[in-house]
Amino acid sequence: MTATLQRRPLVKQILAGADDNLLVIAGLGSPNWDITNAGDRPLNMPLWGAMGAPVGMGLGLALAQPTKRVLVITGDGDMLMSLGSLATVAAQQPDNLAICVLDNEKFGETGNQATHTSPRNNGPTDSGAGADLAMIAKGCGIADSAMVRDQAAIASLVKDLRSKKGPVFRLVKVMVEKLEFVMPPQDGAHLKDRFRQALLGSA
Repeated sequence: MTATLQRRPLVKQILAGADDNLLVIAGLGSPNWDITNAGDRPLNMPLWGAMGAPVGMGLGLALAQPTKRVLVITGDGDMLMSLGSLATVAAQQPDNLAICVLDNEKFGETGNQATHTSPRNNGPTDSGAGADLAMIAKGCGIADSAMVRDQAAIASLVKDLRSKKGPVFRLVKVMVEKLEFVMPPQDGAHLKDRFRQALLGSA
């Protein structure tokens, strides 16, 4: 089934009205541009050069800040690189953590090569459907794991990511699109300090 959801409007809906209770970690590349397009804010932490890191970082933040909502927004390529982090999330069961994987079945930053979530089509070794990250998350022990494909499910998706008791995992199938870069600050030390000060104060 061809994806019909557009990532930028979707991320805007997910982050609409974000307040100081919402801490956002974004995977490198497109998720960075997506959250910045929705509105740069000090409590957004867009990762640069840290492929595979956002779920682990989100987990640590959720455990350290149990009164805050932690939302990880990342891509399928990034998630495939760090599947073990899902098992660690399941072991810890943080009730304030939500993970949203925007899956366009492509490595968008390196030329749109197919990721392993793309249907396999390899002639005699054709294995059919690609990897289902929602099923993998559930198999790791994150019970509340599901795939979202169409607009009718978006209202529930937003509510679940923003407020449902976690850990919550949502795999969202999005279109392959060529979009304008909307860059957050590119200084990692600045982003870290900005986030830390917004969360903990200057002291």
